[in-house]
Amino acid sequence: MNILLKSVNIIDSESDFDNKTQDVLIENGIITNIKDSIKNTNAYPEIISDDLHISQGWFDSSVSFGEPGYETRETIDNGLETAAKSGFTSIAVNSNTNPVIDSNSAVSFLKSKAINSNVNLHPIGALTLQSKGEHLAEIYDMKLAGAVAFYDYKKAISNANLMKIALQYASTFNGLICSFPQNNSIAGNGTVNEHITSTTIGLKGIPNIAEEIQIERDLSLLDYTKGKLHIATISTAKSVELIRKAKLNKLDVTCSVAIHNLFFDDKVLTDFNTNYKVLPPLRTQQDIKALIEGVNDGTIDMVTSDHNPIEIELKKIEFDHAAYGSIGLESAFGALNTLFSTRKTIKLLNQGKSRFGINHSPITIGSKANMTLFTPNQSFIFAQKNILSKSKNSIFTGQQLKGKALGIINNNKITLH
Repeated sequence: MNILLKSVNIIDSESDFDNKTQDVLIENGIITNIKDSIKNTNAYPEIISDDLHISQGWFDSSVSFGEPGYETRETIDNGLETAAKSGFTSIAVNSNTNPVIDSNSAVSFLKSKAINSNVNLHPIGALTLQSKGEHLAEIYDMKLAGAVAFYDYKKAISNANLMKIALQYASTFNGLICSFPQNNSIAGNGTVNEHITSTTIGLKGIPNIAEEIQIERDLSLLDYTKGKLHIATISTAKSVELIRKAKLNKLDVTCSVAIHNLFFDDKVLTDFNTNYKVLPPLRTQQDIKALIEGVNDGTIDMVTSDHNPIEIELKKIEFDHAAYGSIGLESAFGALNTLFSTRKTIKLLNQGKSRFGINHSPITIGSKANMTLFTPNQSFIFAQKNILSKSKNSIFTGQQLKGKALGIINNNKITLH
């Protein structure tokens, strides 16, 4: 693939060309020249667009598709196309399929499906067999097949000894264990945040302590085992404080937050729109403020779209019975760029790579082209037409967002929106 990018604004703190407007020449997938003006002597295709920006290719640490087993929700092929057009060159894909991704062969299947894609698919293997929380899966065998972490998606490990053993065993091969922060015995049958809104609208609540007591337990286990832990999608102010304290105590812990938990509070639930039914639930403005502070000071290591396609028949039903989850790849950049500066947004969209063992790809001469193309200043209303996923369950439908991803260049291929 040969292409010339004209007058692009480069945002990449790891590049000598950061914050400069340059022409960028890519030949056979390699960046061969970057300068103020490049003559197109070989008549390569050119990309010229107003307000065109590029950065290192973005990464999302929590993406769910459906295949195998739930292809009506999303296929791997369409999911990868959606990720590419949404600006992501790398995604970590969860194990919540049927069958669950809990073996070497299942991990290999996922990787084989993406072998010709320009999106790098990094499987997350299940932590326990069939994600039932009873017996540890063959996590080392999955590591050998290419799994980057181990996680029972949205399923808390209630057995503390099982989590202890997982952390101890994974530490022998530098494996990353992920935990979902919810104590199910406290959460019970709750479906939304336990607060004024839940009482007003008559829905059962999930109290903050259900998340926080699980985090306290897992941090204690981490301190005991000296393992390596990632706590996925925290949502409360106290959770931020707990992780901040653990980091000060030099524990090897990271955490993420879902973009929608930074954007919406539980007041949006009053019309019973099931697209707002997510897990962890939308909390309060006080929690959002603490989460954003955690993002800004580095306590929260990464943000995720927590992309989770759900078929319409599991969303267009009573709120209590609707499935949890929202798609989020398509809206990720626009939502983050609405909340933070563009430079901060780009940093957040690259920040999780190191934790999941994914190489950074600075925009420098001689490097392989692994980059995202985007425009940061265009405001728009996110609508059904912006959804590329097979499932349409977007929490951001109808929201004003700022900035659009235009596509990616990676693996000697280009995908444009």
